[in-house]
Amino acid sequence: MMFFKNTHIILIALIALVLTTACSTYQKALKSEDAALKFTMSDSLYQVGKYKKALKLMEDIVPYYRGKPQAERLMFFYSDTYFQLEDFYLSGYQFERFARSYPNSDRIIEASFKGAKSYYELSPRFSLDQKETYTGLEKLQIFIDTYPDSEYTAEANLLVAELNGKLERKAFEIAKQYYNREDFKPAIAAFDNFILEYPGSDYRAEIFYLRLLSSYKFADNSFDTLVVERMEEARGYYDSFNKYFSDSEYKAEADEVLANIEARISKIQSEKGT
Repeated sequence: MMFFKNTHIILIALIALVLTTACSTYQKALKSEDAALKFTMSDSLYQVGKYKKALKLMEDIVPYYRGKPQAERLMFFYSDTYFQLEDFYLSGYQFERFARSYPNSDRIIEASFKGAKSYYELSPRFSLDQKETYTGLEKLQIFIDTYPDSEYTAEANLLVAELNGKLERKAFEIAKQYYNREDFKPAIAAFDNFILEYPGSDYRAEIFYLRLLSSYKFADNSFDTLVVERMEEARGYYDSFNKYFSDSEYKAEADEVLANIEARISKIQSEKGT
């Protein structure tokens, strides 16, 4: 038992010694003015995933190595360090600089993809302003168009689909907000725009139904002289719904709306004696 206890103590002491030595070496490199030493150590730290420590050294030597043969390797690792640390504003910027500076690099495709993906990572949830989402789509599409057969293109296409899905959800929620606020005329316009912009959307059946419902309610709250005309427009929206979604979950409700439309038109025409 004493042997194992002593071995355990020795092991802990050795680990502590290694860590202390490594820390001491790093601190010396950090304080040193020897750019080559910092380059070597930052490279080693990057390779083992010590990105924060590597970054501190890189920041000191990036200006020194600009224009030198080692700069390409350093600048790729420098850009990727920001990426690994999830500082996507800076990684996007630095990867774009790398691509401009080293267009013939062996790592140009990887750099271009990670630069574009950095902008994807900046895209917020759908309920917020989507400026960054549009930027991400633009950068990813440029990458796909430039490198259509790269090993990263399949992932880039998935990221584009995800960002487009976010914009689709945003448009859907905005249109529903108009409906929920009983702003039926803007709601109809928003639903029309959605149908044109997202022809393959999973929300399509619901959108067609809500457009019908909005049109009916808009007509129902109109001046008497406009009710019949607007009810007939609503009936046209029912026909569009029924053409594409006669077997959807909204069918029974849509049929009920149609019955109300027909009843209202019939009543008004009867009162007018037509």
